[in-house]
Amino acid sequence: MWDLSGYLALFLAALGAGSLLPLQSEALLIGLLLADAHPVWMLLTVASVGNVLGSLANWRLGRSLEQVRHHSWFPVSDHALAKAQTFYRRAGYWSLLLSWVPVIGDPLTLIAGLLREPFWRFLVLVTLAKSARYLVLGALTLGWM
Repeated sequence: MWDLSGYLALFLAALGAGSLLPLQSEALLIGLLLADAHPVWMLLTVASVGNVLGSLANWRLGRSLEQVRHHSWFPVSDHALAKAQTFYRRAGYWSLLLSWVPVIGDPLTLIAGLLREPFWRFLVLVTLAKSARYLVLGALTLGWM
């Protein structure tokens, strides 16, 4: 039973961490890697898939923002949103390779959706970035680097 619960916990932590929720999945991944109870490739895959799906939720939310951003309850000011859009337009879609970076990565995926970044380009760049992050974390944890 622990096999499935470990994967499920890691998937949910990575999913939440990939979304706008203030969660982290790295500590759980490191713990599972050090426990040596699961194949490394499977842990890295589960974490990557969960994290990318969280980013896809941000992208989808961004695509819906234009319809609700002028409501009084909307939590981001027009100025802050315009500033983020300017950054993304200036940096371009390659900035999605920074989607793994704490603090800026999640809003970046949201802005990509707001600016109508094509799904496939978004998916490829975010998957590369997030998978590479977990691969490096795994390599460092297991002493491969």
